[in-house]
This record gives sequence, C-alpha cells and structure tokens, in this order.
Amino acid sequence: MMSLSIIIPTYNEVKQLKYTIKKLQSLKKKIKEYELIFIDDFSNDGSYQQLVLFKKKDSRIKIFKNIKKGLGSAIKVGIKKSKKKYVCIFMCDLSDDVNDIYKYYKAITDNKKLDAVFGTRFDKNSKVINYPFFKLMLNRIANNVIKILFLSNYNDFTNAFKIYKKKVLLRLFPIVSENFNIFLELPLKIITRKLNYKIIPINWYGRKIGESKFKIKEIGSKYVYILLYCFIEKILLNKKK
Repeated sequence: MMSLSIIIPTYNEVKQLKYTIKKLQSLKKKIKEYELIFIDDFSNDGSYQQLVLFKKKDSRIKIFKNIKKGLGSAIKVGIKKSKKKYVCIFMCDLSDDVNDIYKYYKAITDNKKLDAVFGTRFDKNSKVINYPFFKLMLNRIANNVIKILFLSNYNDFTNAFKIYKKKVLLRLFPIVSENFNIFLELPLKIITRKLNYKIIPINWYGRKIGESKFKIKEIGSKYVYILLYCFIEKILLNKKK
C-alpha cells in the first residue's frame, strides 16, 4: 500500500493555499494513501482559519500549529506528527513541481534500500524558471563549496523538496535547525552517516503568488552555523569508525 506524508510548512499563505491544495489533491490519481500535513508557523493573515475550512472537505488534510516560531521548527513538528512510512517536504509556494512528488515516491519505493531521494534543479533534464540571477549565483557557489567539504556528488543541498523514510528522519534527531537551514542539515546528516540516497532531476518554477520568506541577509549566518555543525559531526563520526 502506498503510504506518504507530505509536510507543508505555512506562514502567511492565505492567497496561495487554495492553489497549493488543489494541486496536491491531484496526487490521488497516482498515490492512493497519503496525508497533507500543514504546519502553521504563527500566521497572522487568516491562513490557519482557511486551512480549517479545507480540512472539513478533505480528510487527508491534517493541521498543526508550530510550537516555536521558525521554518525548521515547523518541519520538525511535521515529522513527528506524520503517520506514513515516507515523508516528503514540500513548500507551499508551488515553486516545486507537484508531479515530481510521484517521481520521488516511485524512486524510493522501487528500491527498498534507499533511505532518501534528493532532487536537483541543476541537471540537464531539469527545468528552472524565474530564478533570480543573484540568488542563483549564490546558490551555485554555496552548493559547490558544500560538495567539496563533504566529498559529495550532490549539487542542490539547499532545496527543501526531498523525500525520506520516516524512520530515517527520526534517527537524525536531535535536529538543531530552527529556520531554512534545516534543508541543509537533513541531507548533510544523511550523507555523513553514509545512508543510501538517490539523486533525480526535478523542476523549479519560482513563486508566483505572495512574497518569498527567504531573506539572505537574515539567514546566511544560520547556514554557516549548520554547515560547521555538520562538518564537526562528520569528523566525530569518522573518528568512531
């Protein structure tokens, strides 16, 4: 039986929600058993109230309130509240392609040895649209530095959109990130523990409604912190062997 939890962190997305939910509901054609876990991160625009209305019409929708403000905290709540065998993290802004969720799910269920599947937006078979040039350049520089530091063949650490076995995510706790840097911490912990993962091409279209919550000046230091944290952890894990 197909079994998937999709975690969608939500902060002030009242204008976006109906489009995101409609897209995610289309998955029922391919995935029989899945749940949509929305974690409201202290929204003040009516997002939570709108989610409650959608939940009344679709039993697959689950809603929880974050316990400590921050995207990373919201993801951690979602992981612990998820009930299915596999967990996919998907951003509410629809910058990622809903159709790629099924690609992820098929990849991880076809190979039982996989612990995670990582998508890359920077493959010859990927499509990237409306990526601001400055952010794109920073992304490529940062990801190449990370590749070198961790001796990895992966090139898109900072993208949120990935799929994991739930039992593997639980083994990664304690997860220390409270913000966007959780999207760096999770794949780095998979890699430093030498767990099994596969890389597949995915598409990225950029946000069309609302404003991005990602602020480089505010979050950059948090990425550096988690990079150092995971690098030290890598050294310590190697010493134990």
